[in-house]
Amino acid sequence: MRRRHLLGLALPAILPGAARAQGRPNVVASFSILGDMARQIGGERVAVRVIAGPNADAHSFQPRPSDAEALRGAALVIRNGLGFDGWMDRVVRAAGYRGPVATATDGIEPRSMPAHAHNHGGGGAERRQSHGAGPRWVPDPHAWQDLRLGIRYARTVATALAAADPPGAAAYAAAAEAYAARLTELDAWVRAGIAAVPEARRKVVTSHDAFGYFGAAYGVTFLAPQGVSTEAEPSAAQVANLIRQIRAEGITAVFLENMANPATLERLAREAGVTVRGRLYADALSEPSGPAPTYEAMFRHNVGLLVPAMRG
Repeated sequence: MRRRHLLGLALPAILPGAARAQGRPNVVASFSILGDMARQIGGERVAVRVIAGPNADAHSFQPRPSDAEALRGAALVIRNGLGFDGWMDRVVRAAGYRGPVATATDGIEPRSMPAHAHNHGGGGAERRQSHGAGPRWVPDPHAWQDLRLGIRYARTVATALAAADPPGAAAYAAAAEAYAARLTELDAWVRAGIAAVPEARRKVVTSHDAFGYFGAAYGVTFLAPQGVSTEAEPSAAQVANLIRQIRAEGITAVFLENMANPATLERLAREAGVTVRGRLYADALSEPSGPAPTYEAMFRHNVGLLVPAMRG
């Protein structure tokens, strides 16, 4: 995990317009899933740089000065929003970037989650809402975990690419529609796979609570000892309660995530007498040689593990 901060960094102001690499617009995405979407839609027309790359924990990511330097050649910056990648705003400010910034979740009605469980390392608004008397709620930023919302992401990315590179507008629109058709087919495959699992068996324990949209879209209950933040440590009481629930309900689907510390979940599984069934990809893709190098591959990998594990 990278921990150097953007302190004392002074870069020349970056003007919007024709920032290009070998004739191609430079596009900077905050994390790997958005980077893959930009590549799927932009194809050979764009050069994509991802700040928080494969297996990187975007929750607690700390950008380096070289990440701000990458924006010097950018025609477009793409971020998730909803507090997930608030550190990207620091990169933009440090770089003096004044070009377009597309927020993939614009127009999406977010799910809510308790503010006390939510900390994405830099989302100041989210932290402010967690103070004060009484329960508070904040937006859940993991909207890409619902493929139908992933299609919304893709169309937002295509619109932003077309605005940054008008000569490519038709190509981006066509690529986005082809991509949306693939995601629609994938969504149907996911629904069919989940439907084959008895409803009472559709319960999964994961490292942290990143699958709320997936659960709502596909009818699966996700339980997580860490809450939402990958940096949060669950209390002994939370772990004990989850162990009791696993035993009482016979939950067999227990999973790690690719960028989470495995210690808590491995201890929980051991004490509950169950086996960790594999590694899911939630907030980051795998490296190109891994099982989830693209957004589509991530869903196929995850569902391919979830369905047999839920069945028992």
